[in-house]
Amino acid sequence: MEWVERLNQSMNYIEEHLTDEIDYEQLGRIACCSTYHYQRMFTYMAGITLAEYIRRRKMSLAAVDLQGGDERIIDIAEKYDYHNASFECIFTDYHNCMQPSRSFL
Repeated sequence: MEWVERLNQSMNYIEEHLTDEIDYEQLGRIACCSTYHYQRMFTYMAGITLAEYIRRRKMSLAAVDLQGGDERIIDIAEKYDYHNASFECIFTDYHNCMQPSRSFL
């Protein structure tokens, strides 16, 4: 039970720092384990890697920000720590992958 509580605390840290650089070592400290072990356990528990989870959360929040229409795309990219043209590619790929597949049957 203690591991689940620590994992929840680490998830809170992630959510609070999505617009900052997330310190993987700090996540390990919160969970009382090494960074390597934390990443392995996260992948086991979540079914995706820690990096992928963080990327997906950032892209989801970026989509919400873009729907608001008040911010420029470049500002949203920087807000989520994407400082180059890769934001558009990553954002587009992520949201295209999240669309349900179309079936003509």
